[in-house]
Amino acid sequence: MNESITRRSAIKRLLGISGTVAFSTLTGWPFRDLGDLRAETTSRRFMVEGLGRTKGYSVKELVKKVFNGAGGIARFISRGDVVAIKPNISWARSPDLAAGTNPEVLEGVIELCYEAGAKKVRIADHTIHDARRCFAITGAGSVAKKTGAELVFPRSSLMKEMKINGHRLDVWPVFIPLVEADKLINIPVAKDHGLSTLTIGIKNWIGGVGGRRYALHQDIHQTIVDLAQFFKPTLTLIDATRILVSNGPSGGSASDVMVKDTLILSDDQVAADALAAGLFGIKAEDLGFIKLGERWGLGTSDLRQLNRKKVVL
Repeated sequence: MNESITRRSAIKRLLGISGTVAFSTLTGWPFRDLGDLRAETTSRRFMVEGLGRTKGYSVKELVKKVFNGAGGIARFISRGDVVAIKPNISWARSPDLAAGTNPEVLEGVIELCYEAGAKKVRIADHTIHDARRCFAITGAGSVAKKTGAELVFPRSSLMKEMKINGHRLDVWPVFIPLVEADKLINIPVAKDHGLSTLTIGIKNWIGGVGGRRYALHQDIHQTIVDLAQFFKPTLTLIDATRILVSNGPSGGSASDVMVKDTLILSDDQVAADALAAGLFGIKAEDLGFIKLGERWGLGTSDLRQLNRKKVVL
């Protein structure tokens, strides 16, 4: 008889981790790999681009329409799943300043997960500014209270040394809630960045670890690709409703922001970032983390290889 396997137990087997980890309550749920789901529908990865073109459109409705364009949330989230969501809420900035994930996008995804029968949804990010201030000012705290999602405080007891098995990173402290979940959804905001040029989906995983994070900015393109291959999200949903076009990653001025009213959903991290780069007028081949991500098999920047769809609200 085949043993049912969770995301957590799969990672434990892969990394050779022993013992009880902090979020033991997340054990025991059957994990269905996204590769199996893709085999039922298409042999290629997918991308759905959502555009808000109606004045006063609902961001949450655009989120729903994008997921429907990919076959519906139930294609990815099963009844009983524990879902971890990784937004970018690292900076204590209000949503209009585009330094963090739009709370309406976050709320829309959480509601869809619960509609699909998720047992629990957890919001987890290792913030740079004080976490309590970030939760309050970005709107993530209000979203958690409204939806019933759990907002996980990034305390040291939830960081565990794990084998990254990267080309540069070997062992590093990892934020346990992100690897304990059955399904993992990356919801970054698209932003300018002084070192990596842009921070979108792949770089968002720096907020998924602890330790000496300043050291990760040395050889930054390789380190963030190492982290991206470790986390392997179920989905990436890029929030480009507002993008930060200068003075990133923290911004702080309305003049740094451009409204794009765009969402990008994909099961290919590299492709999602490649499409988002175009919103800044930047070619994918000019970004080191995209070139490395493609080289190490994380995905493709050739969007012709994906099943693509565009939805408009």
